[in-house]
Amino acid sequence: MMLSNTDLTCSVIIPVHNGGPYFRTCLSKLAEALPQATEIIVVADGDTDGSWRLAKDYGAKVIRIPESGGPARARNLGARAAQGDILFFVDADVAVCPEAIGYVLNIFQENPYLAAMIGSYDDAPGSPNFLSQYRNLLHHYVHQTGSEEAFTFWGACGGIRREIFLAVGGFDESYRRPSIEDIELGYRLKAAGYRIRLCKTLQVKHLKYWDAVSLLRADFFYRALPWTELILQNGKLTNDLNLQVSSRLSAMLAYGMLGCLAMTWLWSGFLAIAVVCALSLFTINSGLYRFLARKQGIWFAIKSIPWHWLYYLYSGLAFAIGTVRHLSQKQGWLKASCATLVQ
Repeated sequence: MMLSNTDLTCSVIIPVHNGGPYFRTCLSKLAEALPQATEIIVVADGDTDGSWRLAKDYGAKVIRIPESGGPARARNLGARAAQGDILFFVDADVAVCPEAIGYVLNIFQENPYLAAMIGSYDDAPGSPNFLSQYRNLLHHYVHQTGSEEAFTFWGACGGIRREIFLAVGGFDESYRRPSIEDIELGYRLKAAGYRIRLCKTLQVKHLKYWDAVSLLRADFFYRALPWTELILQNGKLTNDLNLQVSSRLSAMLAYGMLGCLAMTWLWSGFLAIAVVCALSLFTINSGLYRFLARKQGIWFAIKSIPWHWLYYLYSGLAFAIGTVRHLSQKQGWLKASCATLVQ
């Protein structure tokens, strides 16, 4: 039976560790949303800065965890306490637009067979420094050029029917840090036959400040490595978002360019091959660079290119390391199985 928009209810769930001023902005923007959510549930994940008190000041329901266990566990606790038909997960460093709640409700109303939906970062990131602008604009571009029939979930701005979320077991709590717990949930949803939609018009502002250390650490250790493990476990490499064929080819070209530059002392012709790799890499990603130039100017786009090529290098390295790990673990399992059979 199709429900009317007024029949559907929405619970917003926000995990927060030490939210700081970003969290205040997050709550204030949710307070401006029309229509309002049925409830806002904040799960204070071992916070020490009084984020839970701020949440209470804004009228949110607060669940406090004495020691941090990661956003996966926090979101699951919030989901189990929620009363809404739709669970709308929002990160503590995200500011929603005033129409966000109504948009989420309308999407599920108009698509009764849709299990989940995700949005996108907008094209005006909150932090003004170069790396924050670059990182969030890259995320925006990848989502805006991705397929609307999504293969993954996104915890920063994602809605899901509560009964389906609980039926599949929620987020995997073995992820103890902000990682790929949302991607892993999306894989399970798709494996169970559920539909996820990327709704490109639902955009939220990311307020987070990125510097070189936090960006590289998060991308390499908390995303690329565990995502590689997830891909190899599932045996599926989807041609979408960060896993597009063009991205895989770009990683190979980046390594080809680097390898040829390192070999120029053996033969000068390697320099020409490196130039060809660089030009090919630039051409494949020219759409992104044009987008960055439109948003922030040509000089910004030029400065972004080394960081983008570095992204392909460390992503490729993470995939190689993850593959070796996976094969080693598989070989160890085979050896143990053979030893058991012999006995």
